[in-house]
Amino acid sequence: MTVGALLLWALVLAWSSTRWVGRTQYAILFLGGILIVYLLNEAVESMAAEDYVDLLLLVACGVVMVLATVYIFTNFEDMYIQRQGWALEHEYHLAWMVVAGILYLTWRSYGKVFLALVGGAMLYALYGFMVPGIFSHAGIGTNYMLQMLITDLAGFYGSLTGLTAAWIAPFLLYAGLLFAYGAFDLILRLAIVSAKYIESGVAQTAVLSSAIIGSINGSYAANAGMTGSFTIPTMIDSGLRPRTAAAIEGTASTSGQVLPPVMGASAFVMASFLQTEYINIIIAGLLPAAILVLSIIVAVHYTSIKEVSSQEMHFEDFFDEELTRADKIVEGTRFGVPFVVLIVTLGVYQWTVPTAALWTVAVMVTLGITTPVLQSVYATATGKRPSHVELGESWESGVRSTFRPVRRHAVVDTLIGEIGNTIGGFRRGAVILAPIAIILAAVNGVVDLLMTTGVPSKIALMLMDISGGVLLIAAILGMGVCIVMGIGMPTVAAYVITSTLVAQAFVTDFGVPEVAAHYMVFYAAVMAGVTPPVAIAVVVASGIAESNFWETCATAITIAAPLFVLPLSFIYHPEIVSTSIGTDSLISAGIILLGAFTIIYGLNYPFEFKRKYRIPVRFVLFWLGAFVMVYPGWTAQLAGAAIFALVFFTEKVVTKGWRSPVRTGTN
Repeated sequence: MTVGALLLWALVLAWSSTRWVGRTQYAILFLGGILIVYLLNEAVESMAAEDYVDLLLLVACGVVMVLATVYIFTNFEDMYIQRQGWALEHEYHLAWMVVAGILYLTWRSYGKVFLALVGGAMLYALYGFMVPGIFSHAGIGTNYMLQMLITDLAGFYGSLTGLTAAWIAPFLLYAGLLFAYGAFDLILRLAIVSAKYIESGVAQTAVLSSAIIGSINGSYAANAGMTGSFTIPTMIDSGLRPRTAAAIEGTASTSGQVLPPVMGASAFVMASFLQTEYINIIIAGLLPAAILVLSIIVAVHYTSIKEVSSQEMHFEDFFDEELTRADKIVEGTRFGVPFVVLIVTLGVYQWTVPTAALWTVAVMVTLGITTPVLQSVYATATGKRPSHVELGESWESGVRSTFRPVRRHAVVDTLIGEIGNTIGGFRRGAVILAPIAIILAAVNGVVDLLMTTGVPSKIALMLMDISGGVLLIAAILGMGVCIVMGIGMPTVAAYVITSTLVAQAFVTDFGVPEVAAHYMVFYAAVMAGVTPPVAIAVVVASGIAESNFWETCATAITIAAPLFVLPLSFIYHPEIVSTSIGTDSLISAGIILLGAFTIIYGLNYPFEFKRKYRIPVRFVLFWLGAFVMVYPGWTAQLAGAAIFALVFFTEKVVTKGWRSPVRTGTN
């Protein structure tokens, strides 16, 4: 598995630096390579569980993918150029085996829901003439479907697979290295420090760590399981109810999917769809992400202080020792410089994404290894005790024994440890990348089939017909479609499907700017993570907390309430998702943030009114906040914000219970 991951990244980095073949031909090798790495990783688990039937299926898939990759790569010119639109008989048989393998792997990675989507799209393409009403079509032949999916190198080998290979893969290698070098431990350390000064510090730690890691992870379910395993028990120990802890984690994991610069890998796909620079998508996503995250932070504060009044986190609960000042400088250099390289190469020099990612990875590896080694050299020279360095998880016991004699020297020990961490980072990057590559390959096939059968135009006609041409009604209906299509799917897959089916309808039929339309469907699809009856992020979090699912969902919805309104803001205020941030963008974003705060205050603030007064106040404040967030006119929006301010200060005067969220004492 480790050797396979290293060979895969050698291929990715070599192509990023030399472009030795075209992207389509490179994507063939990449898809075969990442699937083999995934199969090896799964085979390890199957052998550990002694599940030999499963192992046999994995071996069969591996054989098929090796054969298909070698055959298609060596016959690339014939298949892609000479024989577009038809294939040889044995190529159709091979195509069927590849389709079966992809279906099996999608089921294995994402379960029955996504398998039903892919399989349903294939059946719909073949037998659409049996579907009644507006979605009926003549149907396509079996060979034509196989050409679309495999032999014409579209479908599973299409543009999204090429995008994953060229753009997404190097960034996820960077993410794997961040994990391996301990960047997220550093995030947790920073969060613990903030907990000393913020009353809702423990809960805010969960928001910070889950949102940042979730942005890279690309799956709110996986992120809720990974970060929730330590944030949820910590929150419960601090006094929060299990349903509240699970709701906070589920909401934070979901909101992390919209954070630039990765946005759960969706930023790369959006840039490709809109034919714009990747940096433009990042700029467009800054203000919406700030609105959402700030409102969730406030909601989490109000929610948590209702249940506990004193929360503390201690370093000794998570780490053996605190960082010294020198350690902090080293860690800041180690992780800060590569990020600056990424921003400068993309935003200032405007290099291509693969080139910028290549340099970022190179700087990350260089500093990841050298800074601890130099720190160890300094510690040895001055007689100070060097920090202990753990070997990377990818190094086996035999390697440990081999290097044991030379590891008695602190500098060598540190060097070997960081090389091990680097190899572990390469392996972890491949593990993170594999499910995303599989899902995007499968989604590419679904999209091609839906486009061929005319589904997007039919949905546009349906939206126009039901809404009567009223934009607000069409937008609400479109959001409903996006939520349904986003159920059970990772972020990037949900975005691809919803942008294909819904976004173009708002651009062509309602004149909504393209970036605004795409961000609208993206945010709406992300809402599926906290929307019952599925709410997959909440399912995972409530399982860890052992809380009631429906009660947890209700709490999560109150925390994430602005997320259900924000997509409409993009439609009526497209300036907040503009690729250039100006005065109008900042003013609109500020007003919309006030509207989001109004919703959060109305739904989450622990009012001291009697119940018969609280419910009407919460109801009015929610709709007032929604009005401020959506209405297309600053005057009316500001008037609504003024009403909120009046209610806010009136409540303080009536109850005389102003409480500052900032601690005044020492802990």
